[in-house]
Amino acid sequence: MSVIVLSAGGTGGHLFPAQALAGALAGRGRDIVVMTDTRFANYATAFPKARIETVPSSPFNAVAAPFKIIAGVAIAFAKLLKLKPAAVIGFGGYPSVPVMLAASLARLPTAIIEQNAVVGRANRLVMNRVKVVAAAFPIARFAPADKSKIVLTGNPLRPEVEALWGSPYNAPQNDGPLRLLVFGGSQGARAMSEIVPAALTRLSHDVKKRLSVVQQCRPEDIETVRQIYANAEIRAELQSFFSDLPRRMAESHLVIARSGAGTVAELMAIGRPAILVPLPGALDDNQTPNAEILSRADAGWCVAQPDLTPDSLAQMLMRVFSDPVDLTLRAAAAHSLATPHATEKLADVVDNLVRRAA
Repeated sequence: MSVIVLSAGGTGGHLFPAQALAGALAGRGRDIVVMTDTRFANYATAFPKARIETVPSSPFNAVAAPFKIIAGVAIAFAKLLKLKPAAVIGFGGYPSVPVMLAASLARLPTAIIEQNAVVGRANRLVMNRVKVVAAAFPIARFAPADKSKIVLTGNPLRPEVEALWGSPYNAPQNDGPLRLLVFGGSQGARAMSEIVPAALTRLSHDVKKRLSVVQQCRPEDIETVRQIYANAEIRAELQSFFSDLPRRMAESHLVIARSGAGTVAELMAIGRPAILVPLPGALDDNQTPNAEILSRADAGWCVAQPDLTPDSLAQMLMRVFSDPVDLTLRAAAAHSLATPHATEKLADVVDNLVRRAA
């Protein structure tokens, strides 16, 4: 049984697609080894049949980064020589860099998955060394020199999302609940905790009494946000982390979120309209092109954070909630952008890579 090594950053945005591919490859009889950093402990249960190997690395802007990356390459190289994998697949994030560089030095079959429309910095460091670049979206910036190695697969989705593929959208009814889901990435976002509650308190009384808010907040923000909603008599469920976020997404009428690649892919797969607020200061502004894919298709709205104020968001929400037909059309438009069978397509890429090497 051949071994496939998956290398990913230690956050959900990188590990959830790796989880999806791990499941597909295990179903095809492959042994899976995941190489990442120590943050993986938060997601260990997502890889029940995989062997886990940690490799030292460092954010690129850290003073000790060059030394940790060099150490990581050496350790990864030794581990790969021992494992003798049939292929090494990278999912981006700085912990993937030492592993992918070591795989290149070991002349192993390699591929990366780029989940954003803009190639991330970690993948840019290795993309001209690997055999295949699997792209979730058409690449808008920083494509590899050899564009023939790009294969458009879509973004692999974790099983919980696949199970909700194209869930029917039940538009808000007159005087019925308005279900709003708010989150800002796997660790929440301060801006969402500051702007969204302030905006919701500015809505009309009739809209506020219909609102049912589910919001992911940073732990330090929860009590403040809870009090704001309580004072405004807005029903709200707040947590620092939702393990069932895909289900919450499927139950929502509208989502307000960042526009990371995983979030955008899940909105497309489930089919939900969203107000997307790209993370300001993100490397190479990689979230804005993701959001624009939805906004250009009238599947959602892209709003730069500097333009998002409590007043402007309140006015926008009043318009959005007043037109359930438009929300329904945007939900359908979002789902029309989804790439079906992305996980199986990526598994096919891996199988083809192994066959060519053999």
